[in-house]
Amino acid sequence: AMAGEGGTFRLRCSLVGHGQDVRGLTRGLFPEGGFVSVSRDRTARLWAPDGLNRGFTEMHCMSGHSNFVSCVCIIPPSDLYPRGLIATGGNDHNICIFTVDNPGPLYILKGHKNTVCSLSSGKFGTLLSGSWDTTAKVWLNDRCMMTLQGHTAAIWAVKILPEQGLMLTGSADKTIKLWKAGRCERTFTGHEDCVRGLAILSEMEFLSCANDASVRRWQISGECLQVYYGHTNYIYSISVFPRCKDFITTGEDRSLRIWKQGECAQTIRLPAQSVWCCCVLDNGDIVVGASDGIIRVFTESLERTASAEEIQAFENELSQASIDPKTGDLGDINADDLPGREHLKDPGTRDGQTRLIKDNGKVEAYQWSVSEGRWIKIGDVVGSSGATQQTSGKVLFEGKEYDYVFTIDVNESGPSYKLPYNITDDPWLTAYNFLQKNDLNPMFLDQVAKFIMDNTKGQTLLSTSNEFSDPFTGAGRYVPGSSSGSSTIPGADPFTGAGRYVPGSASNAATPVGGVDPYTGMGAYKSPAVKVENIYFPKKDAVTFDQANPTQILGKLKELNGSAAEEHKLTEDDLIILEKLLSATCNTSAETPTAQQLQTLWRAVNWPEDIVFPALDILRLSVRHPTVNENFCSEKEHVQFIILLLKFLNPKGKQANQLLALRALCNCFVSRAGQKLMMEQRDEIMTQAIETKSGNNKNIHIALATLTLNYAVCLHKVNNVEGKAQCLSVISTVMEVVQDLEAIFRLLVALGTLISDDTNAVQLAKSLGVDSQIKKYASVSEPAKVKECCRFVLNLL
Repeated sequence: AMAGEGGTFRLRCSLVGHGQDVRGLTRGLFPEGGFVSVSRDRTARLWAPDGLNRGFTEMHCMSGHSNFVSCVCIIPPSDLYPRGLIATGGNDHNICIFTVDNPGPLYILKGHKNTVCSLSSGKFGTLLSGSWDTTAKVWLNDRCMMTLQGHTAAIWAVKILPEQGLMLTGSADKTIKLWKAGRCERTFTGHEDCVRGLAILSEMEFLSCANDASVRRWQISGECLQVYYGHTNYIYSISVFPRCKDFITTGEDRSLRIWKQGECAQTIRLPAQSVWCCCVLDNGDIVVGASDGIIRVFTESLERTASAEEIQAFENELSQASIDPKTGDLGDINADDLPGREHLKDPGTRDGQTRLIKDNGKVEAYQWSVSEGRWIKIGDVVGSSGATQQTSGKVLFEGKEYDYVFTIDVNESGPSYKLPYNITDDPWLTAYNFLQKNDLNPMFLDQVAKFIMDNTKGQTLLSTSNEFSDPFTGAGRYVPGSSSGSSTIPGADPFTGAGRYVPGSASNAATPVGGVDPYTGMGAYKSPAVKVENIYFPKKDAVTFDQANPTQILGKLKELNGSAAEEHKLTEDDLIILEKLLSATCNTSAETPTAQQLQTLWRAVNWPEDIVFPALDILRLSVRHPTVNENFCSEKEHVQFIILLLKFLNPKGKQANQLLALRALCNCFVSRAGQKLMMEQRDEIMTQAIETKSGNNKNIHIALATLTLNYAVCLHKVNNVEGKAQCLSVISTVMEVVQDLEAIFRLLVALGTLISDDTNAVQLAKSLGVDSQIKKYASVSEPAKVKECCRFVLNLL
């Protein structure tokens, strides 16, 4: 058969440069047709195709990490860097950003607490990183914008999807998670071991590969469409061919596999145990990196294929490889039952099929090549060598890699313990941490440290061997958040019937005309100018909920007090005290609220949740008063106060309480003490508040949007990047569910306020896809403020 037929990949070239394992590869944007590699030798290298059409030249070598470099990606070109940037992640917990023409980093991103083992870039300069610290982080330029938390073990793979704001993470907890605007939307389960790689097929589909030796094809909606089997060991990396659904995988079974139309079409064996990484170049050529430190490029093109001598040299190298039967790459081997050399006279049935023969007492492995119609020797099978687990960082323990994982038996009858160890670690410190972690007697310290030193004697960082250890994963662990709670059905209004007190029923329903203040509906003087002026944002002051009917609130309080259990009952005096507090805070009297009044209010807001709402409403109104605000939000009291309000934000609780707690939080923003407290507790409050979106209650949605707006007002004054990122994420998430136009309007003002005068925030909003979410509101006819505000926001985006 002609070499071109059936599209067979052959060696194009072998590139020597790295001193140790090549752990990451990515196709480059510049120079065209080139790629970038990273290695355990702590460097990244940029390779360009040389003029002869076959080889590559190392353009330059980049250094910036103080430990192994484990992953790499390209950040697309921008006005500032028209040739794009190169991002690398390492075992030193850092991410280095390089330009294509400088060997030192442009800047370094710090924030992860363990090895950064995966990177992916998106639009508008965003970068997603995954780490053994179980988190993924979203970076914009040189700042961390948000941290994705939810996996229970190392994150080995990350990918930003083409649809804005969507991100994928794959973890040693065996799951893949889909994140939207920084929140976990879905968890994909099916893999039976660490997920190691992800690749994007389209906006709707992606692939994953794992230590369970399978590849899975998924729909974004959660369905697993197909499982591909072929590898006989861990699969480390997966990469897709441009403009089609075919893909390639590499793994711990010494092979590169090419998959076409869902079948493994070709298997290429390599003379190295671990084939760590692969990428596909624009011309369809394949680059792979392995534990022998050599990069190899394979091509379907005849003119780029290596010379006959080079191919022969590659085959010789392969035939001299020694294969350890314990890796299971070749299945169970019983040397006594193997046939002799005559077995190779029969042709193979499929490409990549392996056959073992016995010749003069030696076991040899051969692989069938369909394109060449012959058996190619892929190595000698060696007996089990009693080596220690000195692998090339391949022993896995709790989803992370170590040079060694020792099994320690402390006493005969007790359990054995796993002790992970890297050559770069301090044996004493490791021994100490091991004893601490397993609650073992510290008197074993000398013994354990000596054990480590004896078993790693003379170890240099370069040693590799084929000994292979099973990962220690601990299956069947409880993974929080693996089943999602169902959203509650909107509850009926707390009261029915006319003249009843309903929390928050009075809304400014009348559509404001002309120059009316968009929040209060009150008239404002407007000049007859034609140009629409942006009166909406950046908003400078907090929006509060002031509407009150003290008589109704007190009436309801008295009525419920009548039915309250003895230990909660308020006396007549107590009720008079609360009446005074209400008149003091609703500006009907000039008195200042007293300590006694606030103590009584505190007792009332601690009533059982089915009767507490009138007390919560008094709190909502009172907290606007500077004295009350200072009292509840100051250093002394604030912990109790926040715990109380957060408790009422539980989406399973009563909707009236959720509503009033949100309004009370909004009203806290009127004074400096309240603002300070709200900003200090922002993460907790926002995380809890966003859960109230599920109830589909319009008043709750308006209050939630207002809380977000008040945060935006504060964040506009201080440049707190993570705060803005959290706020943008909340806006984007709440926009999805809210229908009420008043709530939409307040979210739009919040968005406009957040991104005003801040190019970083604008880029982040775009990368979350907020612009496409809000476009539809630019054509709302009534109320006009929604359309106008939306257009102002879109102008910024």
